[in-house]
Amino acid sequence: MTRHARTTAGAGSPSSTSHRGSRWSVVAAFTVVAAANQLVWLTYAPVTTVTAGHFGVSEAAVGWLANMFPLWYVLLAIPAGRLLDRWFKPGLAAGALLTAGGAALRLAGDSYEWALAGQIIVSIGQPLVLNAIPMVARNHLAEKDRAGGIALASAGTFAGMVAAFLLGAALPDAEQLTLLVGLGAGVACAAALALLVALRHPLRTSGSPPGGQRVSVRATLADPFIRRLCLLVFFPFGIFDAIMTFAQPLLEPAGVRADVASVMLLLTVLAGVVSCAFVPVVAARRRRERQILVAGLVVAAMGCLLLAVAPSVPTGFVSLMLIGFVLLPSLPIVLELLGRRAGEAEGTASGLVWLTGNIGGFMIPAAVGLFVHEPTIAFLICGAGALVAVPLLRGLSTPTVVDTPAPQTA
Repeated sequence: MTRHARTTAGAGSPSSTSHRGSRWSVVAAFTVVAAANQLVWLTYAPVTTVTAGHFGVSEAAVGWLANMFPLWYVLLAIPAGRLLDRWFKPGLAAGALLTAGGAALRLAGDSYEWALAGQIIVSIGQPLVLNAIPMVARNHLAEKDRAGGIALASAGTFAGMVAAFLLGAALPDAEQLTLLVGLGAGVACAAALALLVALRHPLRTSGSPPGGQRVSVRATLADPFIRRLCLLVFFPFGIFDAIMTFAQPLLEPAGVRADVASVMLLLTVLAGVVSCAFVPVVAARRRRERQILVAGLVVAAMGCLLLAVAPSVPTGFVSLMLIGFVLLPSLPIVLELLGRRAGEAEGTASGLVWLTGNIGGFMIPAAVGLFVHEPTIAFLICGAGALVAVPLLRGLSTPTVVDTPAPQTA
C-alpha cells in the first residue's frame, strides 16, 4: 500500500515561503490567458459553414479545427501535469506562448492548412494552461483566497467560450473571418505578455517537491480521494457537453427554432460563468463542497427530466440555465478540493481530473447522440448520469490538510 505523508497546508513545509500576500495580478493575467485559450479553440465553431466555404473544405473538416483540442488533451494531460509539478513557471509560460503563437500562426496564410497548424499548436498548449488553474492559486494566493482564485480562473475559461460565440454572431460573414481570427490572436498575445510580466513575482511555494523528487502518477492515483474526484467529474463534464452538443436537435421537435436554441445555450454558459464566480467560494468558506455538489447533480437531473417529459421554449430556457448554473461550478469545487489534497502532485492530479472529464465529454455525448431522434430517452440518459454520480459523493470528507504522496522518483 502506498504511504501518504500528512502535512498541514503551508505549516512547516519546505515549500512555505515568506511571501504572505496574495498576488491577484498573476491570477488576473492567467484568467485572461485561460479565456483566450478557449476563445481560440472555438473561433471557427460559430461560423462553421462560412469557414468551410471560405477555405473550400467540408464542414466536417472545419469541425476538426476544434476537435484537435480534446484529442491532444487526452494525449498530453498527464505529461503536462508532470511538467507543471516540476517546472511550474516555465510550464505555464510555455502554455501561454503556445496559445499566443498558435493563434497568431493562423494569420500567416489564408488557408485551411494554416488554420489547422495554428489550432494544433494552441491545443498542445491547452493542458499546460488548464492544468495550472489550482496551481496558480496555490503559488500566488494566500490560503484564504485560493478558492476565489480557482473560481475566477474557472469562470474565465467559460467566459472565453461565451466570447467565441458572441464574436461569431457579431462577425458572421466570410469577409469578416480574418478579423475574427485576428481578434482572437490579439487577445491571446496581449494575455500571454501580461502573464509573462506577472510571473516575475516570486512564488509563495517552492514549486517542486523536497529533495528534487517528483511524485509518481501511480502514487497520486493510489489516493482513493483523488480517484473518486476523477471518477466524479466524468459525469458533469459529459452531461454538460452532451447538452451543449445536442440540445438544439433534441428540442427541435418541440418547436424550438435553431436561433432560439442558440440563445438558450448562450444563457446556459452565462449562468455557469456567474455561478462559477461565487458558488465555489461559498462552498469552500462553509466547507459544504459535498452538499453543494450533490445538490447540483440532483437539480441537473430534475432539469433533464423536465426536458424529457415537457419540452418547450419556456422549459428549455429554465432547465438549460439551471443545468449550466449547477453543473459548471463542479469543476472549480473539485479543483479546490484537489489543491488541498494533492500537495506537490497538484499538476499531475489536475491532469488526471481533466483527462477523465474529457473522456466523459466524449463518451456521454456519444451515448446521447445515438438517441438524437428520441429526445425523451436522450434527456433521461443525461438525468440518469447525474444521479449515478451522487453515490460517489457519499462519505466524501472535505480535506483540512494536504495529503501528499510520499515522494518517489518518477
